[in-house]
Amino acid sequence: MSARRAVRLVDTSLRDGNQSLWGATGLTTGMVEAVGPLLDRAGFAAIDFTSSTHLAVGVKWHREDPWERIARMRAAAPGATLSAITTGMRFMSWDKAPESVMRLALRLMAESGLARLQIAEPMNDVAATLRVAQWAKEEGIREVVAAATFTESPVHTDDAYADAIAAYAAAAHVDAVYLKDPGGLLTVDRTRALIPRLRDAAGDRSLELHSHCTTGAAPEVYVVAAQLGVDVLHTGLGPLSNGTAQPSLERLVANLDDAGIPVEADRAAAAEAAELLHEIARRQGLAPGTPVEFDLSPHRHQIPGGMMGTLRRQLGEIGMSDLLPAVLDEAARVRAELGYPIMVTPFSQFVGAQALANVLALARGAERWSTVSDEVIRYVLGQFGIPQGPIADEVRRAVDALPRTAELAVAAPEPDLDAVRREQEAALGRPVDDGELLLRHLLPADQVDAVRAAGPAPAWRPDAVDSAQDFIRAAERIDGWAHLAVVRDGVRVQLSRDGRPGGTR
Repeated sequence: MSARRAVRLVDTSLRDGNQSLWGATGLTTGMVEAVGPLLDRAGFAAIDFTSSTHLAVGVKWHREDPWERIARMRAAAPGATLSAITTGMRFMSWDKAPESVMRLALRLMAESGLARLQIAEPMNDVAATLRVAQWAKEEGIREVVAAATFTESPVHTDDAYADAIAAYAAAAHVDAVYLKDPGGLLTVDRTRALIPRLRDAAGDRSLELHSHCTTGAAPEVYVVAAQLGVDVLHTGLGPLSNGTAQPSLERLVANLDDAGIPVEADRAAAAEAAELLHEIARRQGLAPGTPVEFDLSPHRHQIPGGMMGTLRRQLGEIGMSDLLPAVLDEAARVRAELGYPIMVTPFSQFVGAQALANVLALARGAERWSTVSDEVIRYVLGQFGIPQGPIADEVRRAVDALPRTAELAVAAPEPDLDAVRREQEAALGRPVDDGELLLRHLLPADQVDAVRAAGPAPAWRPDAVDSAQDFIRAAERIDGWAHLAVVRDGVRVQLSRDGRPGGTR
């Protein structure tokens, strides 16, 4: 194996790690900008930097301009390839986006500094993926990576994955291909069977692997995949690895060293970046990802890690935490009845919410599928694409009987963005550029107003005191005081020290 080309790495810390472990809210523009130079030095094949979900979360939670975030990271890491991920025809919404919106979004991302787009279509719709790949290239994206999205079901076969990879490898607008395993469901045995077929199907295209540590198998799967010829592995750094995120670069590199497989990365720069991310996690009170014990249960229900926490919380709020095992069993049944959708956004949310609704219906003596959300109705109507498996007749009958179905069957018209711009400018009394146009078209107006009012995002400073915890830690480094009070903007914060180590309160 020592004669093979060096394995390259994609860093997933800022996008997938942040999303899988910190709900996509943990990192601000200033934080990613601070770590950017170190990631640049590390020499990654790419930095998995953002998605439409991340950009929307930055607007909502941090009042940050998404285009500014991309541009500032581009300036901080000028030698790095910044990557975004899309599920295909979707941007900042669960709804299918029309061509005009997708093209504008792709152009804005390219103009802001993104050079690479990973397309992971959740129905494994090859035609839709290739359509978005073409638009991306036409709108300025330099590199397109198309995914076969992995899951387990009777209809998701190795033949289907190999056929998808072969179609992408033959397409003029696709530069590389990858297997995306969002549920961390790949096993060593399945990897040994599947990767050689994908390697052959990819031909001279670079083959990448993206998995999660949800079941505890991914670290070993990565080494096996490298032995079988995968060119690029997606890993996280420090606190933004392990858990339900990607395997850690630190452990993976050590394992590949022991396996005699060369790795292309500046390890010292990666270690510095990991330490800075640890410091950010400590400062923000964010829990780092930890190694996961081997767990077979996700193969049964396939509920993603983040959504599992949501289900637990929802059941706890209504005093029915004991129903969680029933909800997980029902999720597996609902998924089969919906044609085995891959459990990624938005389909994992559809399945989990419907499973919860069905279990609660049974608890009150009603029938399964007596309550159906608008999203599931639209899914059954085919508005999110055609699932690879058949939808159960029972589900179709239940949906057809709902009065809401006829209303939702009417397709929304393609927006005229020029007309939308004129309406926005008339309402605001000033010109609206393309970036603001898209945000106001897709997001609540008050969120966009808050971004404009906030101005440029602040830089991250390691010596800043941004929270009560920061204040306490800073105060404990000062000797010779028993009482300390700070008054600012009418707010008084007082600390007292009782003489014991760590005795500040």
